[in-house]
Amino acid sequence: MSTARPKDRLITVPFVLAFVVNLLQGLALHGYLHLPGFLADLGAAEATIGFVFGIMSGAAIFIRPFAGRIMDAWGRRPVFLAGGVAHLAACALYLTVHYVGPWLVAVRVLQGFAEGAIFSALFTYAADIVPASRRTEGMGLFGVSGMLPISLGGLMGDAVLARAGYRELFLVSVAIATVALLASLPLAEPERPRGGPRGEGFFAALRQRDLVSIWFVGSAFATALAAAFVFLKRFVEEEQIGSVGLFFSTYAAAAILLRVFFGWLPDRVGPKRVFFPSMLGIAFAMAAMGLARSDLHIAIAGVLAGIGHGYAFPILSAMVVDRANPADRGSAVSLFTAIFDAGIFAGGPALGVIAESAGFRAMYFVAAALPLAGAVVFWLWDARVEPTASAAE
Repeated sequence: MSTARPKDRLITVPFVLAFVVNLLQGLALHGYLHLPGFLADLGAAEATIGFVFGIMSGAAIFIRPFAGRIMDAWGRRPVFLAGGVAHLAACALYLTVHYVGPWLVAVRVLQGFAEGAIFSALFTYAADIVPASRRTEGMGLFGVSGMLPISLGGLMGDAVLARAGYRELFLVSVAIATVALLASLPLAEPERPRGGPRGEGFFAALRQRDLVSIWFVGSAFATALAAAFVFLKRFVEEEQIGSVGLFFSTYAAAAILLRVFFGWLPDRVGPKRVFFPSMLGIAFAMAAMGLARSDLHIAIAGVLAGIGHGYAFPILSAMVVDRANPADRGSAVSLFTAIFDAGIFAGGPALGVIAESAGFRAMYFVAAALPLAGAVVFWLWDARVEPTASAAE
């Protein structure tokens, strides 16, 4: 039986409802982990596939400053509702894509706008409602709603494509996006911190001295993950080993088990002591992909990636919330979530060029170096930065 005081309780009705909405929106989105196969069928090369994925991420980055400012001025609810409507429209419009061209780009841009709005708003909502004393644990547990769709989206796509085609997969995503939008309607606007310094917005958070090192290491983390999220489908097709569902199922399972049973560890022993080994896990995962020769190797890579992501993401997100001006929390969390789109935006095309010229295995070894370098620079950089004290909550 839990002995947590009411103010320290993580599992509340708003938390559960936001968790469900985030899970459904993520499931609708991650069905598109199989999109590279659809694009390859349309004749797209690897660099083109990377560009198409990068376009969506670029749109998500573009919308983040506006979403953050709206959240800080008017609240979280208008942003995730508008994003839900846009996401439903984007999923439906994939049914009208028949070749790689401007219309596909337009649909990807709309989905990027939706993704940027929805996930920045829902993660900010979670930061508002979890207790400060258990923030890393709470953000990690909420993040399970983002990890599950990675696994379920891959498996869902595997199942649908084994029996039907991409059109049917797009129809399934439309149905899920519809349910997600309806489920978000009862979410009430959360209470927000009051009485702190006046908010200065997205670009102030971008420049805040004790956050810049987080933006840097988060970018290294995200760019490494682009190797899996953008090119895994093509890699397993070319090598005839594993599957998208296998990798992302083991990835999500490892991250979820870690957060559910050991999510307390960073708050207990110190986030940085856990963060650096987690970045090592991500590096090992990408190296394992470069060496993979069997289904088992793909599964091992997924477990390593899940262990790394399972801790790294909530630790960084909690650091952002702790250090940011509470009046700029929406902008700061929007910027943090934008980093992961920036990784796809930059990493997708760049890694695609490496894959075309040197092969997928070489690409994964390059990706393995990124979190290692990022962690070392972060360790040296952040140790010299005096954190800005945020207002009391």
